[in-house]
Amino acid sequence: MTDLTVWLEATGAVSAAGGLGYAKIRAPRVYWSLVGMPVTWGRFALSYRSTMDVCGLTVQPSGLRAFMTRNVARREVQPVPPKVRRVRGTSTGLRVTLRLPAGLEPADLIASSERLRHAWGVHSVTVTETKPGYVELRMTGYDVLRRVRMPRGAQPRGMVVPVALREDGTAFERDYRAAPMALTLGANQSGKSMYQRNLIKGLAQLPVALVGIDCKRGVEQTAYASRLSALVTSPDDAASLLGVLVAEMEDRFDLLSRHGVSDLWELPESTRPVPVVVLVDEIAELFLISSKKDEERRERIVTALIRLAQMARAVGIHLEICGQRFGSDLGKGATMLRAQLTGRVVHRVNDKQTAEMGLNDLAPDAVPVASLIPMERPGTAVAADSSGGWSKIRTPNTTRDEVVAVCRAFAHLVPDLPVLAPFRPAAPVVPAPVAGPSLVKPRPVTP
Repeated sequence: MTDLTVWLEATGAVSAAGGLGYAKIRAPRVYWSLVGMPVTWGRFALSYRSTMDVCGLTVQPSGLRAFMTRNVARREVQPVPPKVRRVRGTSTGLRVTLRLPAGLEPADLIASSERLRHAWGVHSVTVTETKPGYVELRMTGYDVLRRVRMPRGAQPRGMVVPVALREDGTAFERDYRAAPMALTLGANQSGKSMYQRNLIKGLAQLPVALVGIDCKRGVEQTAYASRLSALVTSPDDAASLLGVLVAEMEDRFDLLSRHGVSDLWELPESTRPVPVVVLVDEIAELFLISSKKDEERRERIVTALIRLAQMARAVGIHLEICGQRFGSDLGKGATMLRAQLTGRVVHRVNDKQTAEMGLNDLAPDAVPVASLIPMERPGTAVAADSSGGWSKIRTPNTTRDEVVAVCRAFAHLVPDLPVLAPFRPAAPVVPAPVAGPSLVKPRPVTP
């Protein structure tokens, strides 16, 4: 009986260890909740003060505190680390709220985030300022970008579209009111088209007008025609469409002037025009010319794009521009247009200069990260904005058929804009199933 008990206990221990090993690889959220989080929480609690001290994240106490410690408590005066206000666990990591003492700023913790990551044995540490004097350490226990799973609450709303997953486990959202114009760069097979798919999938569910400019003969955007208010597939048509959008922008400014407001969202809902999102698939096709006679068309396109990027935010017209490169080598007006694009997303690129085009003027620290994105991680990118902050993101794998199905399901949301009617694409015809031969073998009925 004793031998049987020992054998059962040993078998149970081996099975449990094997189950944890399997969960660590196939179900990292389960493994983190059962093993990783308690171990990391304990390591953090035991080594917090010493870790902050060796990382140079402590300051000398105030004179009053030093006096009370030395003369009342009869203890040696020690440097003061940031005070821990709150620690909470999540399915992907830990969130620690810190109160910064006088003499420390969030940049000090950001500079030491890599050392904190190694000290506490987590996958990454991201520092976010929540309010003056407070920061949040977002520790991620495992590589959440290896298998992307969007948070359940990440749903399109207002003018906000969740597009990807950040390295800290939160959703990266494309907020058109905060960053009305954006630029997405990436080499072939980097996941740039996947990013645009997720963007269109979210935008299709919102009451907005979608305008597509796809000069690759429409191979990327034609499938979404059921939800598009306009679609052009050649530079000549793009020039005409952009001219119409500039005229629409001017009419909307007249509307704002008549109501005495300066922003589309200040108008009464009954008179507020529908927002417009312009999706440019490959910006280089609008800039490059093959002969002298195309220069006039190029000037019209570039001028219209720059005018829209500079002023259209107030009237609810937004630009979403994609390309492989976007620098001065495209010609006159390229850098001026790029400077107006607030949001930046850079996927894997073929050279460092392309990463600098998208990130160097906003977040120089992110350029090396974008330059080292591996080829076997399509969809991984670096997202930055004018605040100077940046984050590593990855888009979920969304098939073309999924996006097409969403566009058809929300085709009724296509707004009635007469100015875009000449450019409205024909909705693709869904072929009816062809009746094939019956697979049921008939049997004679005998009386």
